[in-house]
Amino acid sequence: MFIVLCSFQIPLIISHSTVRKSDNCCNPLSMGAIKKMIEEEISGIYVLSLMIGKNVIQDTENGFFMDVNDQVSMVCAQLAQDPKLKGGYNAMGFSQGAQFLRAVAQRCPTPPMKTLISVGGQHQGVYGLPRCPGESSELCDMIRKALNSGAYSALVQKHLVQAQYWHDPLNDDLYKKYSLFLADINQERVVNETYKKNLQLLEKFVMVKFLKDTVVDPVDSEWFGFLKTGQAKETETLQESVLYKEDRLGLAAMDKAGKLVFLASDGDHLQFTREWFTANLLPYLR
Repeated sequence: MFIVLCSFQIPLIISHSTVRKSDNCCNPLSMGAIKKMIEEEISGIYVLSLMIGKNVIQDTENGFFMDVNDQVSMVCAQLAQDPKLKGGYNAMGFSQGAQFLRAVAQRCPTPPMKTLISVGGQHQGVYGLPRCPGESSELCDMIRKALNSGAYSALVQKHLVQAQYWHDPLNDDLYKKYSLFLADINQERVVNETYKKNLQLLEKFVMVKFLKDTVVDPVDSEWFGFLKTGQAKETETLQESVLYKEDRLGLAAMDKAGKLVFLASDGDHLQFTREWFTANLLPYLR
């Protein structure tokens, strides 16, 4: 008698950044290239690049202007309806796509997310937009002006994605009270035990920090660190934060269980070689 053992390759969900004005689910020079590369490296893998909207134009625009909470709800519904994901999936988010996928893990445990890979994600938000690539410079200037003039106003919070993970250490009370997205998923107002329980269901939470990042400010946010409250110069690590010390999100427990992985790439924001990507990230998907 012959027994055939079939290995099941866990599907992968990827979520794009908005570093460039042309960033969307399917651009052959960004997410399209990542999707193709992973499919070439891992035979038979199902890779779903998330589209927020009915087409790539809507997807691009929604990355800047659609309420993140609505985006997360759309993704949760999409994943629940995909039969290929029934047994669970891995997730990889690039830049802001990483914290959005973390929200999916915390809010929507079915189907189960197994490993979350954050590539340059800003899990404690940002306090500045120091540099944007050439094609996005005008758009970034507009976003910067809106954030500086009233990041926590109802209008800006509701209609500017970047405002929803704007974290002002000089106005901590405003951030905690009016941030529609980041303050919620980071347990700043109350401890949502469901969020905490769901995040701890992850087998691994991998965070990639770009050591020469000129886009994310502070770059410590890519490893869940941030600026110390009340000033804008000194930073603290995740392990030094109240979030970790009080274990409001379960990250301390995950760290002790060996579920947190901190990786570094010696480059600028989202700049890596295929060799680095294959050697450092693909092992978590196999």
